[in-house]
Amino acid sequence: MKKEELQKLSEVDIRSVDKTELVDISDVKINPELSPKERVEDYIRQVKNPYCYLDHGIVVKVSFNENGKTLEECLRTFLSHEIIKNQVNNGIAFS
Repeated sequence: MKKEELQKLSEVDIRSVDKTELVDISDVKINPELSPKERVEDYIRQVKNPYCYLDHGIVVKVSFNENGKTLEECLRTFLSHEIIKNQVNNGIAFS
């Protein structure tokens, strides 16, 4: 996805967004077999707008501080935590 496309997605107004066009993040499945870059790309492909989505029916708007972490850094952290949570929930032991 191009920078301009991401910029446009980040400008969605949470007060007027059509909820029927948003993806519920609970339906997004992360494949731990993919590389971190591929996981981010797959996440964006599935969620369609990483800045505005549903979480169990609640509209969520994400924004970032200009001097803070990038979206990619935040998504990598989130996806890493999701993979660990899934492994713990599935009884996969860590050594």
